[in-house]
Amino acid sequence: MRILITGACGVTPRAIARSLGMSERLGDAVLIGTDRGGNWYGFYEGCYERVYLVPGTRDPGYPEAIEDVCRKETIDAAVVSPEAEVRYWSGREFPVPTLLPSARFVAVAISKKLLYDVLSDSGLIPPYRTVSREDLLARRGLELTGEPVWLRDFSDASSSGLGAIKVSDAEQAYAWACLNPAIEQYMVAGYLPGRNLACCLLFADDELLKVALYERLDYFQGHLVVSGITGNISRGKLVNHPAARAAAEQAVRLISAQHGEPVHGLFTVDLKEAADGSPMVTEINVRHTAGTSSLAAGGANMAEAQVLATLGRRDEIGEVEVTFPPDNAILRDIDGPPLLVGGDSPLTLGGFVERAADR
Repeated sequence: MRILITGACGVTPRAIARSLGMSERLGDAVLIGTDRGGNWYGFYEGCYERVYLVPGTRDPGYPEAIEDVCRKETIDAAVVSPEAEVRYWSGREFPVPTLLPSARFVAVAISKKLLYDVLSDSGLIPPYRTVSREDLLARRGLELTGEPVWLRDFSDASSSGLGAIKVSDAEQAYAWACLNPAIEQYMVAGYLPGRNLACCLLFADDELLKVALYERLDYFQGHLVVSGITGNISRGKLVNHPAARAAAEQAVRLISAQHGEPVHGLFTVDLKEAADGSPMVTEINVRHTAGTSSLAAGGANMAEAQVLATLGRRDEIGEVEVTFPPDNAILRDIDGPPLLVGGDSPLTLGGFVERAADR
């Protein structure tokens, strides 16, 4: 079995690779990676047999480069990981079997505004509206009623921490707009004080095949940003949360139903609890997150399930949800020990780094 993972050197794709290495059914698979470069550590870490340098999705040569790798490496199945690549291939035919959501689903999910508009009458999201930077600089547009709100950037594929801050008055919002001149539009949503949850769901042809959740507790260097959210957790917990699972599944199904489509793909739904404990959807990622290898370590291997579903082996996936022990903790340090590698010649497009025998 030969499996391709795109965006291979990112934190999340490497977590996918580690998850597949834990698999009883796919643990002996040969993993091949493609990456546009930038995080060179991932090329040399040893998660893959080979990692090829390819252009990004905006380069006209990108699809041909992916096809070349699939052909050279005789790939059996692929996990398309970065959101930009999921977006690109959701409207096109990938060279080898893979499992991707529809282009229309992706268009809604990556737009925080479209996502909230679709879910506006569902009871799954907090009250929200959009406001311009110009309005915030004029100290208007918040309509505060004594309760704090969450102010955030809502551009496509932005993370929930980008430009985000809890504000309680117009003066705070004014100051934040001054400090973030690149953000022209903000989303204003009711502030959710409860637990921060992630629910990963795998669907194929409208059938929910696998689901797993974890709670985010602390972020790397969270003290350096106002929101406390920096993208990757340093501490978390595997959880079973029926209400969050139900909310996440309902949100995904509502988006697909809007276009009359079956639900298909792997999604990570981010949720936060309101003051009364009810989980509210904050965003939907059309991919795994870095916590996926922790889920796999707890017995919920979402990457394994995704590949099995891709290959038509759904009967091997097992139970939909694993019950985690109540006392557990996800602990992460900055990923990976330092590497000393020979030579400093940069890769050229189409070149690759092969796993060293001693790594």
